[in-house]
Amino acid sequence: MKALFLALLIMGGTAQAAQLEVQLNGGQRSWSSSELLGHPQARDIQIDEDVSYKQPMRYRAVPMSALLDGVNAGDHLQAVALDGFAAELPAATLLAREGAKAWLAIEDPQHPWPPLAKGKPSAGPFYLVWTDPAASQIGPEQWPFQVAQIRQLAAVEQRFPALLPAADASAEVRTGFALYQKNCMACHRLNGAGDSEFGPDLNIPHNPTEYFTGDFLRQYIRNPQSLRRWPQGRMPGFTQQVLSEQELTELIAYLAHMADIRDQRSESQ
Repeated sequence: MKALFLALLIMGGTAQAAQLEVQLNGGQRSWSSSELLGHPQARDIQIDEDVSYKQPMRYRAVPMSALLDGVNAGDHLQAVALDGFAAELPAATLLAREGAKAWLAIEDPQHPWPPLAKGKPSAGPFYLVWTDPAASQIGPEQWPFQVAQIRQLAAVEQRFPALLPAADASAEVRTGFALYQKNCMACHRLNGAGDSEFGPDLNIPHNPTEYFTGDFLRQYIRNPQSLRRWPQGRMPGFTQQVLSEQELTELIAYLAHMADIRDQRSESQ
C-alpha cells in the first residue's frame, strides 16, 4: 500500500517524479522514469495491436527481464496498478527469450502518451506491453497499465488456498482454475481471496453461475455491455481469440464448482 500511496502522490504531482517500485526476494529498488528512459537496454519498440489503446503504438521500453535480476523461470510475480488492478504473472513468461516478449513501456514526461479515453489519464507512467503476444497466448489482463509496483510473491495456490478446487475436482475444473488466474484474478477476488481491489467478489455472497441462467453468463463474459450497459462498466469482453469456447466452458465449470464448495462448507458448519 505504501507504493500505491507514493505513486498516487506522484501522479498528482509532476510526471518527472514518477517511480516504479520493484520488490524481489533479493531486495527492493525504486526506478524513476528518467532512470528507466536512460537504461542501457531501453529501446524504441512498435506494438502493432495495443490492448489498451486499440491502435498501433510506439514506446520507449526496457525488457522486463532487465529489471528482474535473480528471478527464475519457476517464480511468480505480480504487477499492481494505481487503481488496484493486480495482474498475476508467471516469471517464465516475463523472462522468455522466444515467443512473446515482455517490455516495460515508460512514459516520457516531455512527450506524454494520449489519454486512454476522453477525460481519462494515459496508460503511464509505466505500462507492461508485449511484442508478438499471440505466440505465447498473452491475454488482455496481462497488459497492466499505470503500473506502480512489481513484486515477487509465492504462487497463487500457496497464497490463497480458498481459491483451490476440491481434491477430487475434475480436470476441466482444474484447467478452469488456471484460466481464472490468468483472466479474472487481476480484477476480482473469490471467497474473499486475492489481492485485487478492482472488481466484485465472484463467489460471495453469490456466484455468477447462480444468477446468470442459460447462456447469459457466456454472453456476459464475451460482451458485458450487451447485457448490462452502463457508462462506468470497465469489464472487457473476452473474444474467442483470448478465450476459446472450450476454455470458456472450463472457466465456468470452475466457477460453478466453487459455488458448490461454498454451499457444502456452509452446510457443514
